[in-house]
Amino acid sequence: MYSLAIYLYMLAANIASLFNKKAKLLMRGHRNTWRILRSVNDERECYWFHAASLGEFEQGRPLIERLRKAHPEARILLTFFSPSGYEVRKNYDGADTVCYLPFDTPANARKFIRLARPKAAYFIKYEFWRNYINTLHRRGIPVYSVSSIFRENQIFFRPYGRGYARCLRHVTHFFVQNEHSRELLGRLGIKAVTVTGDTRFDRVLDIREAAKPLPLVERFAGLWPVLVAGSSWGPDEDLIIPYFNARPGLKLVLAPHVVSEEHLAEIERKLERPSLRYSVATTKSVAEADCLIIDCYGLLSSIYRYAAVAYVGGGFGVGIHNVPEAAVYGVPVMIGPNNQKFREARDLIDCGGCLEIHGEEDFNQTLTHLLDDKQALYAAGRAAGQYISNNAGAADAVWQATKPGATA
Repeated sequence: MYSLAIYLYMLAANIASLFNKKAKLLMRGHRNTWRILRSVNDERECYWFHAASLGEFEQGRPLIERLRKAHPEARILLTFFSPSGYEVRKNYDGADTVCYLPFDTPANARKFIRLARPKAAYFIKYEFWRNYINTLHRRGIPVYSVSSIFRENQIFFRPYGRGYARCLRHVTHFFVQNEHSRELLGRLGIKAVTVTGDTRFDRVLDIREAAKPLPLVERFAGLWPVLVAGSSWGPDEDLIIPYFNARPGLKLVLAPHVVSEEHLAEIERKLERPSLRYSVATTKSVAEADCLIIDCYGLLSSIYRYAAVAYVGGGFGVGIHNVPEAAVYGVPVMIGPNNQKFREARDLIDCGGCLEIHGEEDFNQTLTHLLDDKQALYAAGRAAGQYISNNAGAADAVWQATKPGATA
């Protein structure tokens, strides 16, 4: 039944590729994988990291970089399933080869592993492709599940999903985010489990340490309190912009999730105070603006350092984006209510470093309280920073257990 579902998914993706850009990229990328793997003429030991998309890649990246540093002679293969991961990181220089992972059919799994010849495989978070895992197991290749997290409502723990769950027994070792995940796996008789936490905390600490100053943003901020709104969507901006328009003592850095001319123009129409796009900013013009619109990618993780308060978007729609990316700088983080699946957000709410808002009135009251009460602002920021520091170390724990020559 599992393989039949995969074949039906393939058929649907092929049909969708006729009129959907993302599906077209996916199918073209899958076909290119075989050409890419055949072109690799490299006998070095290969370590394979697989991430569904960009968020999972960021969780696996600390391990890739530790492997690269300790064993520069190793060959690193990085695969994605989603175009939103591959298209952004296809030129990532931490890996020797970057490609799509073809659909999980038995034939594809055998062909891929024969061509890639991995010494070990690291699957990040939710990635459990049965045919790939079973083929790796049959060939005696270790399979590690990194930063994985499990919940009762997942298919593995339902009566009709027990057949699929059998592939989990072929994972060499699980490095899970919490104790509850270990307990759930224990119900399936799986004991090769270590609670290490989430490697994302190590990643955001690495980003913070490597972050370079941004003179234009620093000039823009000056001595003003700054709200940095990252990965914002329309519903987020409908809360943020009216408040900003009515609060002249506040500056705003707005980094929308979708950087398109249409969306940027919509933001500018809503603003009633002087704004400027980052791509055309100069030292003089940026000092005269009240709102700086980030119309490019790759800067947000460094920009959060200039925030008095951060807002992470997505919580009124698709689900919140990267909260630790902001919290690592020791600033309070505001988020919308769609955050139930994000453990770090729930933990930050519990410790006071993150504040959940449910609408315009709630947003206005919460942000005003933080801006007007310096003690509350400091306490929330300190709680956020301490939470990140206290939860770091997962990447080192996984690396020590799985590095070449080690046994998990």
